[in-house]
Amino acid sequence: MNDVYSSFETHRRELCAYAYRMLGSSFEAEDAVQETFTRAWKSYESFEGRSSLRSWLYKITTNVCLDMLKGPQRRARPMDLAPASDAGTPLPAPEPDYVWVEPIPDAMAFGADPAEAAEAKDSLRLAFVAAVQHLPAKQRAVMLMREVLRFSAAETADALHLSPASVNSALQRAKATMEKLKPAETDPYDEADDQLKQLVEDYVKAFESYNMEALTSLCSKDIAFSMPPFPLWVQGPDAVVEFMLGTGSACRDSKLFPVAANGLPAFGHYKPGDEPGLWTPWSITILETKDGQITGLNYFLDTPRLFPQFGLPAMYRE
Repeated sequence: MNDVYSSFETHRRELCAYAYRMLGSSFEAEDAVQETFTRAWKSYESFEGRSSLRSWLYKITTNVCLDMLKGPQRRARPMDLAPASDAGTPLPAPEPDYVWVEPIPDAMAFGADPAEAAEAKDSLRLAFVAAVQHLPAKQRAVMLMREVLRFSAAETADALHLSPASVNSALQRAKATMEKLKPAETDPYDEADDQLKQLVEDYVKAFESYNMEALTSLCSKDIAFSMPPFPLWVQGPDAVVEFMLGTGSACRDSKLFPVAANGLPAFGHYKPGDEPGLWTPWSITILETKDGQITGLNYFLDTPRLFPQFGLPAMYRE
């Protein structure tokens, strides 16, 4: 049976990526995959090879995710919930973690094959994952299985206990909703792209020196700045500067360490601590870029959960 479990493990990353798109949470996705393996292990003797092992595991994962999505709550980004705030507005009370679309480490979602990773990245963008959360659960599964994973209508119907005709109908409705939402496009992060690599390096230099003029020169005119679990978000370079020099001024002299999240440039962000030479976790920061400019600054502040997930230490000392 060890060989059986090893065969499950070869599919862990792609199943986790699928569950993340379905659920909007890397932590819930991890739980969903573990539950999938538990159910698969218990029922393996009844699996008679009528489909591939991969299809069978996706069927189980889909059912696990649908079970987890029975509540009314959908995850979102701050910009999905309210208009942009004034940068001088006091921080509102934080919302619970289940409100927000959360980041996912690339290591949880991508395998070693660069071609497969490149294909998967677009559907793991924060904007895409947040848009998918608007779909009813079964439509969500249909769209992901058909459009992202390229399962046939028959395979998708089998996984969801639907007819192929119902699958095709649900897919058309899902596509119509996504067309109305039009999730913002972002450039895929390719370290071989020298221009994009330079943009990211310039951001690090500008932020660590807290040079607002240099920072805003890298930003688009409609850049969006958000900090889950706070529902507040601001838009535009001037608002970003006002926030960073006001409420966000505690981040002056921060340290940024590269990580990999959602197929986008990302960092573990440490801000100065209470004693000299000590920096403490502040955020997992994800940049969104388009056409050589930064279009999104996303600071995820749930560091007690996120930093261990990204393999980051609880503090940094010099």
